[in-house]
Amino acid sequence: MAGATEPRGDAAPTAAAESRPIVELVGAVKRYGEVTAIAGVDLRIRPRELFTLLGPSGSGKTTILRAIAGLVDLTEGELYIDGRNMADVPTFERNIGMVFQSLALFPHMTVFDNIAFPLRMRRRPRSEIARRVQDALDVVRLPDIGRRRIHELSGGQQQRVALARALVYDPKLLLLDEPLGALDKRLREEMQLELVRLHGEIDVTIVNVTHDQVEALMLSDRIGVMEEGRLVQVGTPEEIYRRPATRFVAEFVGRANLVDGVGTADGSLLRVVSPSGVAVVVSELPAGPGAAHTAAIRAELITLRRPDERRWPHGLEGTVSLRVFEGESVYYEVSVQGLERPLRVASRRRDLAVGEPVVVEWDPEEVAVVATDGR
Repeated sequence: MAGATEPRGDAAPTAAAESRPIVELVGAVKRYGEVTAIAGVDLRIRPRELFTLLGPSGSGKTTILRAIAGLVDLTEGELYIDGRNMADVPTFERNIGMVFQSLALFPHMTVFDNIAFPLRMRRRPRSEIARRVQDALDVVRLPDIGRRRIHELSGGQQQRVALARALVYDPKLLLLDEPLGALDKRLREEMQLELVRLHGEIDVTIVNVTHDQVEALMLSDRIGVMEEGRLVQVGTPEEIYRRPATRFVAEFVGRANLVDGVGTADGSLLRVVSPSGVAVVVSELPAGPGAAHTAAIRAELITLRRPDERRWPHGLEGTVSLRVFEGESVYYEVSVQGLERPLRVASRRRDLAVGEPVVVEWDPEEVAVVATDGR
């Protein structure tokens, strides 16, 4: 598919042309009466990246996507696409493709006619329509289904047709509004990998919206985590997962054990000590000793040992309170005196039973620590 078009109109004042983001939000606010859906968001999305807005329902991620598409107007702030201020620019002039969770395919049309629809609305010649539709079908690896009806397709094939329709007129931006949410687990995983492949082959920037953490981590070049209308962290999937910026991010992304407490230092030994006295040894204290911190220990980074197998003097003693076989691993919950909630552990160890005493150990370098800000 072809690349992005040349920029038009007023350039964003904050970036040189050669480094200009394809999408830029500056102080973006959207209110619905007394409800603030977006609260002062600043965001720069780079050309050709696959950027995911991740957050729970009501966090503002879909509102941002709809603002980019021109389906809602910002209450305050500015939006630029490819350097052009989008104030008063209608959706059809933004050269954007969209795929919704509902897909919005026309059941009475063939696959060819569904994909050709946006080109016919643009009054493109028949020969060009035929060529572009076939190119789009080739891109999504469905070259021979143009004559089929939508009801004759599997869920995964319908997803690919919707993608082909969104890509057929070479948009500079492809917006995905939870398009995989209605698929079963196997099909969803297949389509996630298909999106990764597709993004590597075409010259388009993809902005994806999802509440699915695994999807965001798999697909994205970068992720923006939303909370209550605010963009609380932007980073690579590994940065978001391993070094969360806030307690909310640590808790929302992945399976983490959170221990709130005060940072202490004894020589080179750093700890986060809970009000009940449980000490979590860590490698850093962002706000320094004496300040409130939250230590986040990922479930898969915890090692379980029997007491006589103990290797690390600062592990926590506990008792297995739950054991669930998950296939690739066993999920354990370990009750530790002084902690309100059991520690969650994803382990390859299969020989521990409910009621058995264990020691919970971890590498302090793997513990994410955030200064507690009350959120």
